[in-house]
Amino acid sequence: MLYFILAAALVALDQLVKYLVSANIPLGGSVPFLPYIMDLTYVQNTGCAFSLLEEHTWLLTIISAIMSVVLGVALAKGFFKHPLGRVTIALVLAGAVGNLIDRALYGYVVDMFRTLFMEFAVFNVADICVVVGGIAAAAYYLFLYDKLEGNDHDTQADG
Repeated sequence: MLYFILAAALVALDQLVKYLVSANIPLGGSVPFLPYIMDLTYVQNTGCAFSLLEEHTWLLTIISAIMSVVLGVALAKGFFKHPLGRVTIALVLAGAVGNLIDRALYGYVVDMFRTLFMEFAVFNVADICVVVGGIAAAAYYLFLYDKLEGNDHDTQADG
């Protein structure tokens, strides 16, 4: 339950930031945020990362919905038993749901964080959750799963 609360809190933060940006910055406009690092730029992205598949928002909406259900089930069924593993799933779930809400309601995702020190795609809180959670989940599974979940695949293979 705690991990669903974490995911819900992150979705709420994502939606709040998106609302504040869309209500206070004109589309395509920017305001300073972190000097020399990042500004807030209001962008409507109909695609996914780096505006890929921007002609197929409906497909991205379906994929986001399916992934949200799969991640919710994985979290509920205890795919990862250790709290660290569950946090990684909660992060990815929050990102999937945050962007799903935008796609389903508006047909686009509100993005706002634009880096100033390098050319990079404009992104949002949900994107941060997906990237951080996804990398953390992969690292957890590759490097910590056997230690923290109490599984020992090597001895099972020998037996």
